[in-house]
Amino acid sequence: MVVGSVVQAGSIGGDVHVHPAVREQPPPRQLPPVPARFVGRAAELERLTSLLDAAEAGGAAPVLALSGAGGIGKTWLVVRWAYRHLDRFPDGQLFVDLRGFSPDSDPMEMGVAVRGFLDALGVEPGRIPTDLHAQAALYRSLVAGRRMLIVLDNAATAEQAAPLLPGGRSCVVVTTSRRTPNTLVSRHGAHHLRLDPLAVDESHELLTGWLGADRVAAEPDAVAELVGFCRGFALALGLIAGHAHTHPGAPLARLAGELREFGLDVLDDDDPAASLPKVLSWSYRALSAEQQRVFGLVGIAPGPDLALPAAADLTGLPPVRAKRALRGLEEASLLDQDARGRYAMHDLVRSWAVAVAHEDLPDEERDAALRRVLDSYAHVACAADRLLAPHRLPVRLDPPVPGVRPEPPADAAAAMAWLEVEHPNLLAAQNVAVAGGRHRVGWLLAWALDSFHGRRGHLRDRVTTWRVAVGAAAHLPEHVLGVRASRFLGRALAHLGSHEEAVRHLHRALSSAEEHRDNSELAQTHRMLAWAWGQQDEDRLAVDHAARALELFRALDQPVWEADALNQFGRHAARLGELEDGLAHCRAALELYRGHHNPDGEAATSVSLGYIEHRTGRHERAAGHYEHALALYRALGNTYMSADVLRDLGGSYAALGRGEEARGVWSEALELYRRQGREEEVAVVRGYLGS
Repeated sequence: MVVGSVVQAGSIGGDVHVHPAVREQPPPRQLPPVPARFVGRAAELERLTSLLDAAEAGGAAPVLALSGAGGIGKTWLVVRWAYRHLDRFPDGQLFVDLRGFSPDSDPMEMGVAVRGFLDALGVEPGRIPTDLHAQAALYRSLVAGRRMLIVLDNAATAEQAAPLLPGGRSCVVVTTSRRTPNTLVSRHGAHHLRLDPLAVDESHELLTGWLGADRVAAEPDAVAELVGFCRGFALALGLIAGHAHTHPGAPLARLAGELREFGLDVLDDDDPAASLPKVLSWSYRALSAEQQRVFGLVGIAPGPDLALPAAADLTGLPPVRAKRALRGLEEASLLDQDARGRYAMHDLVRSWAVAVAHEDLPDEERDAALRRVLDSYAHVACAADRLLAPHRLPVRLDPPVPGVRPEPPADAAAAMAWLEVEHPNLLAAQNVAVAGGRHRVGWLLAWALDSFHGRRGHLRDRVTTWRVAVGAAAHLPEHVLGVRASRFLGRALAHLGSHEEAVRHLHRALSSAEEHRDNSELAQTHRMLAWAWGQQDEDRLAVDHAARALELFRALDQPVWEADALNQFGRHAARLGELEDGLAHCRAALELYRGHHNPDGEAATSVSLGYIEHRTGRHERAAGHYEHALALYRALGNTYMSADVLRDLGGSYAALGRGEEARGVWSEALELYRRQGREEEVAVVRGYLGS
């Protein structure tokens, strides 16, 4: 009997023809064993099947191309999927490891792969053609018309796999590679699936399969740390699970501690295929020299991700060239690009990149790269803040260092969007700057983030950045930087309710401003003290500081800040019962703010006017002021103050008998307070809604 693999092309729908060079044998079954303890990947398994169904239904060549980082689990997924669908491949399965990223050899040559397939298909050794192209033609002839699966695993490039594609559409081909298979997609119509890390629940399931449910349940914190360290990297999870499995008496907390202390070195092994550092090093060695340099520099960049402009400044490359290098890292599955166009590394890959940077790049090159990216962040952040708060006092900003091309946002909306997405990077950049002795950059980043932190209610981040700035200012010659850092730290602490420490920092700022006879900083600090005392309902002290600030601002001819002092004075005077005096001061403030096109100040004063009108029983007017303030704050993207205005607006609606409208704005305020973690305000608004 002649079966499967010995049938020549053209046999479907006609007579079966035996190729004269082929011996009679069973169909080849070359798939590796089913992976032990395979977990999860349900969506990916289904996706592979749906891609194959779509290709066959559309008459396209059924070529499926998987890509992903080394150790992410590509081969396991393909093998698992193949065993689930053996009925679709009755004429056999061919499998070859093309050794695209081998530690001890070059990628497999096409001739070796084709010869292996011909042997598996039963071709007599003496009948194999000597010419490589003739061998490939014979291979294609033997599989033509057959329902076979051909797995081309671990391809270095699409070009290495392409010559092994059969003709026709009867065979299904699955390729795996660490590189994105652009050529297979564009020239051969391959369907591409990029494999991401395992989900958290899948990682837990994998560890449970190895260690047992009781052991995993006994140390939930250690398990969570192990899962968090691996971030879904299948090889890392397998190595950790194997290590714990072979040491059943060792607590998982000890293993977690070793990972915390030694990092990737714990996942090293004499077997190159079972060593995560060695697996990553194979991918690294396949990069060009420029890609290797960019890989190391991206690893040491502050923050979790990078936009292209920051990456260009980090590397000192023109944007087009930087993008080309980043694309190469992405195609090598060492870097991911999300839907927003931002680049990020898996934590384990990043750990390797940091090691590479310190081993392969000179200290001066790493230092210069960090200096460029920190300078880039500082310049763009300061430009963004200037758009948000054009009336803030100016700060000195040195010209960008060579190689930095800052791209400031176009308008206030773009500034808020940029600060939103870059916020984690800017926080990290401040710490890196100060740790590296770049104290001016550390101070500037606190300054540039302040308006954004206020509008978004990032109050703890505000305290943290200004604490860092106070330390940085001690290393800088300008007294004004220390005054401002202490003042803004005091304000940030007061916002969180740490009043005693807040006042201490504010008085330190006041003393320094008096010592240097700096009336501008003195006025600003009195203004901030008025606000801080107002937070404690010490309205008489607040009025005194506001009056002193008002006197100084008028002498300095700073009308916008004069308006701020007027508003402070008016609000706290009204809280003392001096309603008409308060109303007059707030109206004067509103006129100044409008005359100088300051929507922040106009919104704040409208809130004060709403409060005063509400106190006097003029609830319709109060509601109008609150509605105006809410519109301004929403336009500014100030969600923090929007929540407060919604709360107060609900009170005016309720006083007017507009219950449904009150309930609506209170419900909206409640949701904002919840998002901002403001539990006291949540309780207050719940009480309003309950009544």
